[in-house]
Amino acid sequence: MANPFLEVTTLHRDGDGRFRGTITEDWVLRPLPQGGVVTAIALRSMQAELGHPEQRLRTLHTSFVGQVAAGTVEVDVEVLRRGRSMSHARAEVRNEGAARGHLTTAIFGAERRGFRFTDLEPPVERTPPAECPSFRDPPPPGIEPFPPMTFWDRLVEGRAVSGHAPWEEYVPDRAEHVKWVRLDDPPVLDGGALDPLALPVLVDTMPGAVAEKLGPGQRDWFAPSVDLTLHLLEGVALAVAAGPQHRPPRRRGLRLGRHGAVGLRRRRSGNAATRGLRHAGLPLHLPAGVRAGAGPGRQGTVGSVARPAARRSSVTSSSAMRPPR
Repeated sequence: MANPFLEVTTLHRDGDGRFRGTITEDWVLRPLPQGGVVTAIALRSMQAELGHPEQRLRTLHTSFVGQVAAGTVEVDVEVLRRGRSMSHARAEVRNEGAARGHLTTAIFGAERRGFRFTDLEPPVERTPPAECPSFRDPPPPGIEPFPPMTFWDRLVEGRAVSGHAPWEEYVPDRAEHVKWVRLDDPPVLDGGALDPLALPVLVDTMPGAVAEKLGPGQRDWFAPSVDLTLHLLEGVALAVAAGPQHRPPRRRGLRLGRHGAVGLRRRRSGNAATRGLRHAGLPLHLPAGVRAGAGPGRQGTVGSVARPAARRSSVTSSSAMRPPR
């Protein structure tokens, strides 16, 4: 069986600097495909155009300029700078005939000597994934279940660490929501590491803390995405079980490498609080703003922490045990 992520990011060259691909309905999160997978398609095209496998993804920034719907997409790639140790590129993914789509700029770099240190230690008292409720768990009796979505049912699983479900009664406190996320079928490179181009899919599962802060009984609302920025400081190693295709057993998730670290900054349009959003999708559930990690690897998935930026009072959209829409 083909890997769903590798399949959706498979592109066909359609001339110099141009590629074509297809986004299937499986990746749609009402009403459009998830922004992370569209970003991954842009990254795949840049990787192919550069042709430097020794240079891995280091940082990216995506602006969601125009909507990208499921179906056939065109990707135009421009190499801004091609260097021996570092290269810059830009790609735009859009539907056929569309004037604009998602515009991504990325930097790829080879390994080089440097320094490594950690100023902040990750929190240690987070519930492991196996003990957290899954977005796939049925709601309590009498609560209408959410409409099925292939993305959350078969491709990506989320597990709530902190926060409340929309049906729970509680007194609002902090604008904070924490969860684990994992790919059901993670794409593994030849060396055993997770394909770094899959990370935008995980970090773009933006949980919201605004609903957590506002409390129960609030109206449903949605803040459109504006952009996504991701920094990769190290590769992400997988805990791989021996067996066919080297796929990890279900529900074991990812083991993040000893020095694995990912930084994310995501903004959504709307009020000042949502514009000031800071979010981190980091191994070992590192807090927002941490840019490096050197703690020992731990069994689990990528941890996502949603918190307000400094001097802001709240963050994004949905609450615990509710998949982002």
